[in-house]
Amino acid sequence: MIEPACRDDAFLEDVERARESPESLHCWWLGQSGFLFQWRGRHLLLDPYLSDSLTRKYAETDRPHVRLTGRVIAPERLDFVRVTTSSHNHTDHLDADTLRPLLAVNPEMELVVPEANRTFAAKRLGVEAERLRGLDAGRTLEVSGFDLAGVPAAHESPDRDDEGRHRHLGYVVRLGPWTVYHSGDTVPYEGMIDILRQWSIDLALLPINGRRPERRVAGNLWGDEAARIAREAGVGRVIPCHYDMFAFNTETPDLFVGECERIGQLHSVLLAGERWSSAPREG
Repeated sequence: MIEPACRDDAFLEDVERARESPESLHCWWLGQSGFLFQWRGRHLLLDPYLSDSLTRKYAETDRPHVRLTGRVIAPERLDFVRVTTSSHNHTDHLDADTLRPLLAVNPEMELVVPEANRTFAAKRLGVEAERLRGLDAGRTLEVSGFDLAGVPAAHESPDRDDEGRHRHLGYVVRLGPWTVYHSGDTVPYEGMIDILRQWSIDLALLPINGRRPERRVAGNLWGDEAARIAREAGVGRVIPCHYDMFAFNTETPDLFVGECERIGQLHSVLLAGERWSSAPREG
């Protein structure tokens, strides 16, 4: 088992310590595609998976989800979150065992999901659909002081409902003067770079577990693809994710790091529970 850089009490102490630099952007990787952001003492969660629900679900199947990295924090301890997102309906991005405890300890928390998935997500979480905020590609939403824009994701191909709304999204989030892109699960798709270039993205969070057909699950970017997408889209810095969670569906970051170094793309590789902080920037 990979031990998180910080977990439990130590993790919460680091979140509190980050408040001493309110003009910096603070980002913690929570494992898989989950990230916690702090800006001026306000907190945003992107696609958190903080349970063992998938390990339990698949324990007696031919596709066991053996966990590789220990849990950073129990969701019920994150009682300071203003906004949480889900990029699509797969359980590691829409986990009832994570989101229900979060909603219980954050009764005013906004939960943003693709509009195409809002009814499904509400049923999974046991809430009214009106409790969730829906977003689609090409739309924007202001929630609790954060500005979110929906962009398409292709996991592994673009998927829309009968009304043409995207079932898989990425999110571009404005946190003060900072612009963050969380791709959700995606592979490269036509027009992706042109869409991303609409923003001056400071930080991109991209999956690197690739797509091996023998896994029998929808795949993602390979590490070198993630590096090149960041470079071509003009991203300031890129952090990889969606690896080191499940033994059957992971890759090392070596391909990502090697390509970033080859093409001169700024990058950071985090351990689960580890923080990346920017230099202060007035906003």
